[in-house]
Amino acid sequence: MRTAIGLMSGTSMDGIDAALIRSDGRSRVEFGPRLTIAYDDAIRRDLRAVLGKAAAPAAVVEALTRAHAAAVEKLIAGHGIDRKSVHVIGFHGHTIWHRPEAGETVQIGDGALLARLTGIDVVNDLRIADVKAGGQGAPLVPVFHAALARALEPPLAVLNIGGVANVTWIGGAFDPAAAAPDDAALLAFDTGPGNALIDDWVLKHTGERCDIDGRLARTGRADGKAVAAILADPYFARRPPKSLDRDHFDASPVKALSAADGTATLVEVTACATAAARDYFPQPARRWLVTGGGRHNPAIMQALKAAVGVPVDPVEAVGWDGDALEAQAFAYLALRTLDGLPITFPRTTGAPRPLTGGTLHRAR
Repeated sequence: MRTAIGLMSGTSMDGIDAALIRSDGRSRVEFGPRLTIAYDDAIRRDLRAVLGKAAAPAAVVEALTRAHAAAVEKLIAGHGIDRKSVHVIGFHGHTIWHRPEAGETVQIGDGALLARLTGIDVVNDLRIADVKAGGQGAPLVPVFHAALARALEPPLAVLNIGGVANVTWIGGAFDPAAAAPDDAALLAFDTGPGNALIDDWVLKHTGERCDIDGRLARTGRADGKAVAAILADPYFARRPPKSLDRDHFDASPVKALSAADGTATLVEVTACATAAARDYFPQPARRWLVTGGGRHNPAIMQALKAAVGVPVDPVEAVGWDGDALEAQAFAYLALRTLDGLPITFPRTTGAPRPLTGGTLHRAR
């Protein structure tokens, strides 16, 4: 059992999640403290400006990295953590470009600088090896979901609603401790839009960063034709594994709608895209557990329950922390990388075989 800190900056661009775990990088995981630091307007603006580009200015990369270092320092200082006890930091960085079909994915963030600033070894670039081998490079979290879900009744779906939504289907026993686990009981892929279309629409029409508590969506009415237009995208007919760039979809089918109706329509798109993912499950999920920022939106959760027709609960219902889960996962993946264990699999990313990944930066 070793101590690791994970850092996640998601496609919603709301801020940095930092979380500490103790784990063997296999089947044993103990949760520690966590925190979220919101981005200031300058960093959020700079990130938005480089989305969809294959590189970012050095100043943006450095500012992002220093913000992550500050999150680590706040976590350590705020919880009296002995810095020397932290074995590694799993540093996701921020995805600005994701074109796996072209063998390209870019997560900005300077791992070597973060190691120097924190005095702790860092593992980053966790998606690149998978993409270079022909995989999608996403989702990366399924092996962590499987480790946590070993005591839960399968089949089970774990849905992460960030800017893009992704699902992990767990159909039975999956042994993350094995050097080459059989992934027959594990399937994962991006389901479609999560919060990104909603957030961008709300920002444009109200100036708010998101639809807090789903208030705007619940005053509107979904437009069926607009929902159908977005769901006609060829992505939904592709068999998984598959993944998306944040800006793959746009909200043009709702442009003539009011702010409230447009928001309600985009919420329905997220729910219907999630429900469509069931067509690819080997067996129906008995239950859906929801993590990520989208679970805080009552309008999304209500739409999901109506769309999938089985129990839908936030992951807190089984003792997980949905605000920390992805950051915890990157701490776990960093430990697996140090041990040379696989982090991606044929049925989670389309990798040709179970693959490890990541780049290690020594603090000294």
